Amino acid sequence: MREVPIESADPLWRQAVSGAQILFVAFGALVLVPLLTGLNPSMALLGAGVGTLLFQFVTGRQVPIFLGSSFAFIAPIIYSMQTWGLPATMGALACVSLVYFVFSGLVWRHGAEIVHRFMPPVVIGPIIMIIGLSLAAVAVNMAMGRTGDGKVELVPYGTAMIVAMVSFGATVVAAVFGRGFLRLVPILIGVGTGYVLAAVLGLVDFGKIAAAPWVAMPDFVAPTFEWAAILFMIPVALAPAIEHVGDVVAIGGVTGKDYTDKPGLHRTLAGDGLGVLFAGLIGGPPVTTYSEVTGAVTLTRSFNPKVMTWAAVFAIVMAFFGKFNALLQSIPVPVMGGIMMLLFGSVASIGLKTLIADRTNLDEPRNLVIVSAVLVFGIGGLALNLDGFSLQGVSLCGVAAILLNLLLPKNRKQP
Repeated sequence: MREVPIESADPLWRQAVSGAQILFVAFGALVLVPLLTGLNPSMALLGAGVGTLLFQFVTGRQVPIFLGSSFAFIAPIIYSMQTWGLPATMGALACVSLVYFVFSGLVWRHGAEIVHRFMPPVVIGPIIMIIGLSLAAVAVNMAMGRTGDGKVELVPYGTAMIVAMVSFGATVVAAVFGRGFLRLVPILIGVGTGYVLAAVLGLVDFGKIAAAPWVAMPDFVAPTFEWAAILFMIPVALAPAIEHVGDVVAIGGVTGKDYTDKPGLHRTLAGDGLGVLFAGLIGGPPVTTYSEVTGAVTLTRSFNPKVMTWAAVFAIVMAFFGKFNALLQSIPVPVMGGIMMLLFGSVASIGLKTLIADRTNLDEPRNLVIVSAVLVFGIGGLALNLDGFSLQGVSLCGVAAILLNLLLPKNRKQP
């Protein structure tokens, strides 16, 4: 591949400014996951910052990647917290790191092709679609001013719809018509616009922000470990683990370096897994490689991995900023609902794009069976209950897709 020199001689101030910019690009998605799931945004910032530093330690600070909250776990976290509680959910999320470590070992032993053999696009595509579609009802309920389950009205319907549509529209305008840096932060623009309108309409409680301390210790959550929660959560890691491979290849294409060779895909997977483990142990959402950061690196040409170190340090510092955490938690439900309607649809579209890019032939019976089964299982809410153990949602879809792919015979005429 084409070699591009790393800007190791950049002055510290330039590295710091670039790092702040990277965090700003990743920030919208980074704090959105805890806001949607009920977790603490400060723990998401701390998990992302420390997770990125751990990733850099394992990879020898050779890859310009920033780890942030993973969208794949939104629906499973919401369900797990309702079913087993916060400590058990955190324990299950910490155990998700085992998937990354297993993949790391397999890649180290057999090469990267082993991952694609068990999880080709026909498996991953519909799973990603379910990750987005499974929360469609939650997004719509919040946009209408209700709780995620739709049982309690938090904001009057008319007011909520106005705020949600403005948030939705601002995000769309920024994503479609924005230029340069603005196009990288449509979520931030949508949330900011919706928040201002909500404040004008009297939906924001500024009293809690004023009462919050400037510096505050984040609320750490001690995990507990329950087999039911762990077995429910582990299959969810299949999609972000595969996404990790794509992001590492993508950032290599930008910088002109083959990171799957040096430091090696097994090291990047292990570093990501270590970040996931840390986040789960402290009470934050799992972290993953961020495509937004790849876009920012492409635009700014900041190839120096030290820039990610600065972004990580800034994230850690912000985790202890009490008023900032209170500001995030003051965002009204309709604002987040408007963003979620677009966001979850976008996630589902990525799954569809995976199938299209691979040119998956749905005229082939085995492919049609895999995609159809996953979509119906996930959208229909099929649950497998065995002696108190329940497997459903993305987890059930992941297991079903992998088993069907392994068991159904392939067309011998296919290449």
